[in-house]
Amino acid sequence: MQSYVVEVEKAKEAANGRPSAGPVYRSVYCKDGFPAPVAGIESCWDIFNHAVQKHPHNPMLGQRETINGKAGQYKWLTYQEVYNMVLKIGSALRSCGIEHGGRCGIYGVNCPEWIVSMEACNAHGIYCVPLYDTLGADAVEFIIHHAEVSIAIVQEAKIPVILKSLPACVDRLKTLVSFGNISDAQREEAEKHGAKLYSWKDFLSLGEKKSFTLSAPKKTDICTIMYTSGTTGEPKGVLITNENIVTLVTGINHLLQCQDEELSEKDVYISYLPLAHIFDRVLEEYFISKSASIGFYRGDAKLLVEDIAELKPTVFCGVPRVFDRIYSGLNQKISTGGFLSRKVFELAYKYKLNNMRKGWKHEKAATIADKIVFSKVKQALGGRVRVILSGAAPLARHVEEFLRVVACCHVVQGYGLTETCAGSFVSIPNVMSMMGTVGPPAPNVEACLESVPDMGYDALSQVPRGEVCIRGKTLFSGYYKRDDLTNEVLVDGWFHTGDVGEWQPDGALKIIDRKKNIFKLSQGEYIAVENLENVYGLCSLIDSIWVYGNSFESYLVAIVTPNQQALENWATANGETGDFAALCQNPKAKAHILEELNAVAKNSKLKGFEFLKAIHLDPLPFDMERDLLTPTFKKKRPQLLKYYKEIIDDLYKSLK
Repeated sequence: MQSYVVEVEKAKEAANGRPSAGPVYRSVYCKDGFPAPVAGIESCWDIFNHAVQKHPHNPMLGQRETINGKAGQYKWLTYQEVYNMVLKIGSALRSCGIEHGGRCGIYGVNCPEWIVSMEACNAHGIYCVPLYDTLGADAVEFIIHHAEVSIAIVQEAKIPVILKSLPACVDRLKTLVSFGNISDAQREEAEKHGAKLYSWKDFLSLGEKKSFTLSAPKKTDICTIMYTSGTTGEPKGVLITNENIVTLVTGINHLLQCQDEELSEKDVYISYLPLAHIFDRVLEEYFISKSASIGFYRGDAKLLVEDIAELKPTVFCGVPRVFDRIYSGLNQKISTGGFLSRKVFELAYKYKLNNMRKGWKHEKAATIADKIVFSKVKQALGGRVRVILSGAAPLARHVEEFLRVVACCHVVQGYGLTETCAGSFVSIPNVMSMMGTVGPPAPNVEACLESVPDMGYDALSQVPRGEVCIRGKTLFSGYYKRDDLTNEVLVDGWFHTGDVGEWQPDGALKIIDRKKNIFKLSQGEYIAVENLENVYGLCSLIDSIWVYGNSFESYLVAIVTPNQQALENWATANGETGDFAALCQNPKAKAHILEELNAVAKNSKLKGFEFLKAIHLDPLPFDMERDLLTPTFKKKRPQLLKYYKEIIDDLYKSLK
């Protein structure tokens, strides 16, 4: 079996209080050194500026026109038109007193104005600070204060939200700009709190009146402060430099060149993943570097398929939740089809999958089946998609296999974090052994595993397992104003991800666990499980709770030990009979406790994805005898999962 990694440093035994570490690997595609950036491109502004110079008249940013209340064709701004607009917005920012190193917040769904604002920040060395409310109700106000944001460019629909936050941010936020129009009442509300509010048209006019010299950002300059909920407590501001993004873009390009799939100015990308997250931000930077076209969805996930059909993208990127929906939808259509069509699909599927497992490339594994059977799937994605990329959370193996067979294009998944500027690992097209993995390191980083003795993971064992550690120029500069947290995860040049991985024989990495008690749901949202358990522990009906979720599911379940007296009191009041163990099996008791737990969640203002969807009541408390608790009564989460695995599986099945 071919290995897609090369060893660059030997394994190290435990020393100086550090656990043992396995060999350091890098991609076979950069065995002789990392790819060098393009000459003259050191910053995100350089990426855009060079694209404008190469293809000024190529369509850059597209949005669907609305005609008589209906969505029409995409209307495009060329690279030159966007450039001209960027200069005006940049000058307007400077005329408001925002200098090099200033902080500009951007708040709203993906649209041309988002990218124009971002590029205006890039042009003048202003930190772009995405503002988004999925981190919690108070996150926008926290980020404005923490990042010292003095101007915010905001989606028209979000203006009422930002005005509501203005009284709490008046000492920081002095200027607001709408992506669209504003009302006189909104302008007056802003002025009442000492802030100016501009429409997009007025802000462009402000920029036309004054001209400022571009600041020529350096590669070491901070490009963006991107906030992440990767730990308990307040969001963390991840400092991303120009060099981080340029290095990542260079690595993506090199990898695609090695696969004969390099993009060009003729490629088209559908922008719907949030630009406030690093995954989409770096993808769009890469498309801009190729002078390619970016079409935006209408902001409604339910209409995404219609937008795709109109745009006809050549690359489609998503998170597992999106692909799960595609998988479910297609299977629903197949199952409701006629007997003959189902049988034809099944035979074609098995035939193509078998050939792909033998080593055939997807485009040659079943050419007739592709034309007759699977072409409808390709057309559902616009008919031109060459590459599908999944990121943000693990893609279920059966979904990945299905897409590899029916989508008639390359299907790969990657792994990365905000702190590593997204793509640190990516699987190789047409290598079926990499299904269920995130592939080898990208050609811009080095990686190793560090043993986690407490969890029984040994980086030096025959099957190496340990915490995934990453090194390279894509690593962030640190957490803003949190040197303590930075020093926890950045050690001797290595970023410790907190994820536990297992090397595969072909050099691919498989994510198998989480070192800390934090995990992602399938939509990419982080869950700080200890914090949730503390909240749910406020419920007087329970004695203890273990909350569980994983990256293949979009919701949480839990094992609960009820308070015996409270449950028996409820049974007496509601005419239910049976001993404590029997009451724990009573569906009405489960429903009652679940309702009370989620009432606590609502009162504590937990986010929707933090609510519990199903629970199991266990009359036995967690104990050391079953190896579910440590001597200090801390939960042993791997052991809890092993002990309750069948019950957890049944809970998820009951919800589907």
